[in-house]
Amino acid sequence: MVERDSLEHGRARVNGIKLHYVTAGEGPPLVLLHGWPQTWYEWRDVIPQLAADYTVIAPDLRGLGDSETPVSGYDKDTVATDVRELVHHLGFGDEPIALVGHDWGMPTAYAYAAQYRDEVRALCVLEAGLPGINEDGKRKLWHTRFHGVRDLPERLVAGRERLYLDWFYGEGAYDPSAIDDDARDEYVRCYSQAGGLRGGFEYYRAYETDAEHNQAHAEDPLELPVLALGGAASFRDLPIRDMERVATDVDSEVVERAGHWIPEERPDYFVERLTAFLADAA
Repeated sequence: MVERDSLEHGRARVNGIKLHYVTAGEGPPLVLLHGWPQTWYEWRDVIPQLAADYTVIAPDLRGLGDSETPVSGYDKDTVATDVRELVHHLGFGDEPIALVGHDWGMPTAYAYAAQYRDEVRALCVLEAGLPGINEDGKRKLWHTRFHGVRDLPERLVAGRERLYLDWFYGEGAYDPSAIDDDARDEYVRCYSQAGGLRGGFEYYRAYETDAEHNQAHAEDPLELPVLALGGAASFRDLPIRDMERVATDVDSEVVERAGHWIPEERPDYFVERLTAFLADAA
């Protein structure tokens, strides 16, 4: 197993912005896309295990973590193109990748697979929904609406980042201790730096554009293998229902003893479930 302190950090300019990323291991490419309010660091407990069989690539998405924060481009089709260009930059443009997305990483991963279908061999999505799919007008969470307001959230949260983000780590968890103080310190460091809050909120401000893109993509359902996981203490079957609307081959599970943070609350389970799925999808 790869040691966590041996992970390699890099930066690359792709699609007009500079992305920070982490790599580890050797073998077929496996790309891990984080969500909000997290960074690549949410995968810290699973990368060492996955790196035994895969070349793991875990970027900080546009505007998040230690990646650059541009003014625009937060619709998930564009964010997915960032990631695709990074994959090609790292030399994996000639073989299909396995792709995992959590939270906002889920619609980003879906946008990747929908736009570049010949370049993704298997897709795993965790704990989110797809804007524009299966919506009834009441689906948006309070913070989705709040973060979508221009400028106001930044002004209210600035200087209170730890207080604000701590609420999400606790409220969304089955086991709040799974995101320990070291992890929270790292996340708060990133979201407290210049542009950190704005970069995160821009993901929510692209919601309506994402909905339009997803509805268009869904007209041609994905045919690759998909694994959709929801936490029993969080979104439950929401990611499953959405993926069944946009893909024809969906394996799924509602994960017991897990909330929103499955890779941190149940890392060993996640690695076992993901690697078994990828082996079957080979």
